[in-house]
Amino acid sequence: MKQIVPGVYRLSGMIAGNVYLIDDPDGITLIDTSIPPSGRKILKHIASLGRPASAIKRILITHAHPDHVGGLPELRRHTDALIMASELEAPVIEGRMPIPRTPPEQRRGIARLGFPPETTLPGVSVDRIIADGEVLGEVMGGLEVIATPGHAPGHLAFWHPATRLLFCGDVIFRLPNIRLPFAFLTVDMDENRRSVQRLAALEAATVCFGHGRPLQQDTAATIRRFAERVRPA
Repeated sequence: MKQIVPGVYRLSGMIAGNVYLIDDPDGITLIDTSIPPSGRKILKHIASLGRPASAIKRILITHAHPDHVGGLPELRRHTDALIMASELEAPVIEGRMPIPRTPPEQRRGIARLGFPPETTLPGVSVDRIIADGEVLGEVMGGLEVIATPGHAPGHLAFWHPATRLLFCGDVIFRLPNIRLPFAFLTVDMDENRRSVQRLAALEAATVCFGHGRPLQQDTAATIRRFAERVRPA
């Protein structure tokens, strides 16, 4: 576990998909849960802090892909944490509809040769629908919800204006260079490019990615230059 800014940590040992921990006065908030085996690892991280599983009060989901919601069933079994997600992602998380895929007419390159099969997740109920512009006062004293569709229809990012800290989910990857998400796993790449522009305008000091290490040096300028390169036509 590595501290990013005071009270915010990136959990180590996640095989695919980052998990972030926010330690607030009333308990812990998680952002995403990585792949299924990560549920147990997350609980071990909590125990290493000398805290019970019940210390997890909230789980914020950026989007309903297996490498971001895989740990939810295990965490649901061991905690009473409120699971929060967008209206569009909730039915996917709950297993009521399959994960949306790139439409055939938008498939390019590798997406034409090998495409992920239709997948329906094990259902885990979403406790609270959150939407663009909503401020979660219970998280860091005010964490803003930002709609960032494209990679997934109801993808969300989370922004903390007081510290200029951005959790961007899979709108942008860092593997190790800054790049767009993989096209064959992205529902609408043009829409995702527009979401990049929205995030670049925030002028973040720290960006926490769904994949890759957080960016904390020359951050705003780096994201701004990237946004210029990927600006939609």
